[in-house]
Amino acid sequence: MLLLMSNHMYVPRFFVRQKITLMVNRFEIHAADESGAPGQLLGFAEQKRFAFKEQVTFFTDSTKTRPVFGFKARQVMDLNSGYDVTDESGAQIGFFRKDFAQSLLQTTFHVEGPGFTGSGKERSLPIALLRRVVDIPLPIHFEYADSTGQPLMSVERKFAVRDNYDVKVPDQRVDFRVAAAIAVGMDVLMGR
Repeated sequence: MLLLMSNHMYVPRFFVRQKITLMVNRFEIHAADESGAPGQLLGFAEQKRFAFKEQVTFFTDSTKTRPVFGFKARQVMDLNSGYDVTDESGAQIGFFRKDFAQSLLQTTFHVEGPGFTGSGKERSLPIALLRRVVDIPLPIHFEYADSTGQPLMSVERKFAVRDNYDVKVPDQRVDFRVAAAIAVGMDVLMGR
């Protein structure tokens, strides 16, 4: 279900599927259908694997003819600088950054969007620690909450050879484009 609220798009649940190739990571974003399975394609993105300044553009589909939103690092080589999420015209609609100090033990991200600020981290400290010593695709579950503790979104990576994420967004303040950028950005930043 895609709800358009003025310039804001709300999708309560969607899936991100990654396909790794030699030079780029490809991501497909699908809305959950009525049965809870992947349905309508909502976006397609590619990320160059060896880029110094992270920039990911999301398109309507794999033809890449129409960009619809994206995210870009504020600074090159500054690990705490963060990423601006922009709409198709380049206007900022959100922001996220990885907290590298807190992420030494448990990966943590801070997020902002119209009407909210919050943070999210890996739910399980034991899995977070295990991920740092073994190179297998363990399931990961992130919970994001606003500054009052209300749930914003959750991102769950399934146990699979390629990364598949189930993203649930209970808070209607979270624009789909911001949630999708965070989910893909998490994959990009944790894949380093």
